[in-house]
Amino acid sequence: MKKRAEKISAMHTTRMPDAAPPRYPAIDALRGFAILLMIAYHFSFDLNYLGWIHQDFNNAPFWLTARACIVSLFLLLVGVSLVLNAQRADSSTFWRRQIRLLAACLAVSLGSYMMFPQSFIFFGILHFILLASLLGRIVVKFYYANLLASLLVLLAGTAYSSPLFNTPWLQWVGFMTYKPYTEDYVPFFPWMGVVLAGIFLGRLMVKNPAWLKIKLPAIQPLAPAGRHSLAIYLLHQPVLLGILFLVASS
Repeated sequence: MKKRAEKISAMHTTRMPDAAPPRYPAIDALRGFAILLMIAYHFSFDLNYLGWIHQDFNNAPFWLTARACIVSLFLLLVGVSLVLNAQRADSSTFWRRQIRLLAACLAVSLGSYMMFPQSFIFFGILHFILLASLLGRIVVKFYYANLLASLLVLLAGTAYSSPLFNTPWLQWVGFMTYKPYTEDYVPFFPWMGVVLAGIFLGRLMVKNPAWLKIKLPAIQPLAPAGRHSLAIYLLHQPVLLGILFLVASS
């Protein structure tokens, strides 16, 4: 009877799902901070689109730098999160997120095509994160190799270009000789280098667990936004544009 009870207990134990992954205050806060910066950037972009301000978002150093910093922060955190999620035995959370990302990518492409048919988003930040997450999960176990690969990808993506990659079906790779006409463009090169750097940083954090317990009081109130970043990303532009159109028509 005792052995049977132990066997039943073991069966129940193995069938129990993993506990919810732990939340790391600093990671959530930093992601929330990136969300805040993104909303501020897009709000300015929308004001420009409506003609209420006049800024050159495609060429002005300030706006180019701002966008690069925001995207870099997001993608560093993607790499860090891949490492933290890989610590779990159950991979179902990862695949559920990939399915949500795929659905979000389709929604963004379709929505942008309806609004901007000539410059719709075919490979924006969500499309890139979907691909980078799938590839990053394969190399997440490596350490210094990811740091080296990060440097090589960043160097290649910023130093090399070829007309071959101007072909529409290769534009997602990068290496283009010009920026394609699209509302959002995050090519594989050089941005995969930032994700790989984030993976290296994540491995460094796992080796030094105290880093994961750090709190950032100045931006900690933004942590809830960091926990719901995908939903906020999908909703913030319709909300912003809706408000601005209401103001414009009043």
